[in-house]
Amino acid sequence: MKKINIKIYLVLILLGVITYSCSDDFVDVKPTSNNSEDFFNSEQDYNDALIGAYDLLQSTYLNVMLGEIASDNTLAGGESATDVVGIQEIDDMIHTPLNAQLRDIWSWMYAGVNRANYILEFKDKTDFSGKEKLLAEARFLRAYYYFELVKWFGDVPLAVDKRIEFGEQFNIDRTPKAEVYAQIEKDLIFAVDNLPYTQSIPGKVTKGASQALLGKVYLYQNKFDEASVVLDNLITNGPYDLVTDYKSIFEEAGENNIESVFEVQYFDGQGASFDCLQCSEGNVAVGFSGVRAYTGPEFSSGFSFNVPVQEVVDAFEAGDLRKDVAILDINAWATANGATFGTGFEHTGYFNRKYIPRKRSATAQGDRNLTNPNNYRAIRFADVLLMAAEAFNRSSTPNDTKAQTYLNRVRRRAFGDTNHDINATGTILLDNIYKERRVELVGEGHRFFDLVRTGKAAQEINGFVSGKHEIFPIPAIEIQLAGDRWSQNPNY
Repeated sequence: MKKINIKIYLVLILLGVITYSCSDDFVDVKPTSNNSEDFFNSEQDYNDALIGAYDLLQSTYLNVMLGEIASDNTLAGGESATDVVGIQEIDDMIHTPLNAQLRDIWSWMYAGVNRANYILEFKDKTDFSGKEKLLAEARFLRAYYYFELVKWFGDVPLAVDKRIEFGEQFNIDRTPKAEVYAQIEKDLIFAVDNLPYTQSIPGKVTKGASQALLGKVYLYQNKFDEASVVLDNLITNGPYDLVTDYKSIFEEAGENNIESVFEVQYFDGQGASFDCLQCSEGNVAVGFSGVRAYTGPEFSSGFSFNVPVQEVVDAFEAGDLRKDVAILDINAWATANGATFGTGFEHTGYFNRKYIPRKRSATAQGDRNLTNPNNYRAIRFADVLLMAAEAFNRSSTPNDTKAQTYLNRVRRRAFGDTNHDINATGTILLDNIYKERRVELVGEGHRFFDLVRTGKAAQEINGFVSGKHEIFPIPAIEIQLAGDRWSQNPNY
């Protein structure tokens, strides 16, 4: 979505009594101005506030990167074993409630919730044409942020159509995740019913994005019948398709293409520093995942985090055209292209080619490692097809024929033929769907949560403890700020 710079002088109070006052666009909400007399008096006010709610999507770069590092796909990497200790801890499954990166995810996602709730708190103040559509976007965003919170932390405080303001942390309880999921479903159903399939501005929420996220939310709750219905409707009636050239998806020219169901927009701009990573308009994870001390064609250097392991490289079948798009073999690349590079901690020789820095204009602004403009393809149509395949296979009345159709639609692009179609049924078909999700979506932040929701994390992730690591600890400071009324997640 084209970024519109705004400075709305109101106060956003985050859960945990944290207000980030960096140079990024923000919405400040004065807690004493509960009737919002000075705002929401025009359509423009609502649109400005909506931009503020969208803005926190850019902070989800951390969720994506750690969704890979916590899994069996990648290692933390970096310069040394103490380079961003919180990332190293999550990789080794030794994270604690003091982990700084987990607190960032908590705080930033609640910032997004509060910004969406600010709009919805005053949804009836001013009428104008098209308001239902705007409110549908706000409700999708609230659902998106709450889904991230539930995935990471389980039971979380739930606020609906109101901000969580200073002092309320002493009285608000963690809500069972089933109730949070129920609200997420309501928000997404409303968005499905009130949004179009296409928007005039790239990156704005659509009916298709709402259907896809709703299907995913159902899948995470093992509601396979419901997931199969909504995802099949999207596949049949939506405007999406697989692009022919898999490689093109992750280049600048491939942004917001026909396969992109929902895409987080990033820009080449100033604003980021290591004191305020969430201030960046660029994709911070891209610089973190770049090749250390790189010189050569096509790519730029980075900090060598999030390095793929040999096992995920070997997960690709012979002839799979996706392998060289997803994984950069830096040794082979350097030999073929005269490039040079340095090695960091846990160097494997591989990098996440989908999301590493590309060469940029000499006029590019800001810290090049923190302001990369690579969009994040949050929901791709290939993901929708594979979710639908799983849902049909796991439904109360399985439809393996349809599951095969959707799985093989993805595989035919991957191999360029029909010779690699899967004809298995039952649990063997399901295993093939899981394998396909790994190689199709590697590097895109889904792997850890796929392993957890399918019960495979303990057998695939080194150090994973069942009954503990399915979710992450509530940041210790948040429990303290709540007056210790919240219990910590089990075994932390």
